[in-house]
Amino acid sequence: MQEPDMYIIGLQELNSKLSSFLIDMAFNDPWTILFTTSLAPLGYVKTTSVRMQGVLLLIFVKCLHLPYIRNLETNYTRTGLYGYWGNKGGVAVRLSLYGHLICFLNCHLPAHLENTNQRLDSFGRILDVQQFTGREAQAILDHDLVFWFGDLNFRIAEHGLHFIRESITKKRYQLLWDKDQLNRAKKTEPVLNGFLEGQLLFTPTYKFNLNSTLYDTSEKKRKPAWTDRILWKVKECSQTEESEAQASHSKKPINVILNTYDSQMEYGISDHKPVLGIFCLEFEKRITQALVELQPEGEWKPGRDALISYCMLDEYPSSTWDWIGLYKIGFRSHSDYVTYLWVKDDELMVNDNIYQVYLNGEEIPSTGGEFILCYYSSNMQSIVGVSCPFQIMLECAGNALEVANGMDMSRDS
Repeated sequence: MQEPDMYIIGLQELNSKLSSFLIDMAFNDPWTILFTTSLAPLGYVKTTSVRMQGVLLLIFVKCLHLPYIRNLETNYTRTGLYGYWGNKGGVAVRLSLYGHLICFLNCHLPAHLENTNQRLDSFGRILDVQQFTGREAQAILDHDLVFWFGDLNFRIAEHGLHFIRESITKKRYQLLWDKDQLNRAKKTEPVLNGFLEGQLLFTPTYKFNLNSTLYDTSEKKRKPAWTDRILWKVKECSQTEESEAQASHSKKPINVILNTYDSQMEYGISDHKPVLGIFCLEFEKRITQALVELQPEGEWKPGRDALISYCMLDEYPSSTWDWIGLYKIGFRSHSDYVTYLWVKDDELMVNDNIYQVYLNGEEIPSTGGEFILCYYSSNMQSIVGVSCPFQIMLECAGNALEVANGMDMSRDS
């Protein structure tokens, strides 16, 4: 299978004690460190994250896509204890991907079988309250595409414990679908209009004994349920857009294909099993050029001043606080640079909007290796330009190579 271009990771029920939360706010929480450490060597960069006590959302993107991700913004809504506590609620990240506005919403909704209406009310409140800047998509449902996922806590109603477990054992999941509270609500509740989901062809993800694949054997013996879900909604086209698409025989602006929807039974640190969704997004790239293009000039070696050239599109909102970072391949986030320089401090205009700056040779890492340059926008709070990878050569390695070449030449003569 082709490597994903993005990883979107939503977690719920992290340790939300005040002491742990404050420590995690000052330093990266253990889960962020784990995922970042695992994905960075594979070429994924943590683009942004948002946490509300026990609810966390992380976005990782392949480095080559970074210049085409814009309008990054995060938001959150507390719904626990009448909106005063963040153990329940939703966290969101919105971004523009090649010109298409996408919102990722990770929720932890109220628990217990009898609280279906509370879950729907909480979801409706999150949709109403969360607002983003910009004219095109101020509300969650204004985006071209919304992914909604998390511990949504919907249960299987009416069926008894024995029938549910027997249906699961025989993998006759379809016998449970019509009693699933979320499936029912999608047919009747306006707030869920247009939301789609893959078929529930996997084992219900709640509730398990810890470090086990056995359902709850405690005195409570909770009924199994598909509490953990992934849904999506594509924004409806206006009549004008629909007519234009039909006239040009073009597809919808964005099309979602679900390739995998499954539970991950091998994980046992929670009484829930994680759910994985793999999606393919089909769309025409509305943005094909980075706001800033940059490249290293010449050969880079420790101790020698290095030259960087770059140019900007006319619409780029530059700032005196913009900077260029030097990153080792496999870097974790925009702050994981080896060194950086403020572009406006020593910027020289060469011609036709092409600029150059020098990086002090003392800042060039003596270890050598493969690196990349990234242009960080202060106004946009994101990386807007990425160079091609290049080598920083060690001084001694360069000399050894020159001697070897000389020996070859002397044999030829």
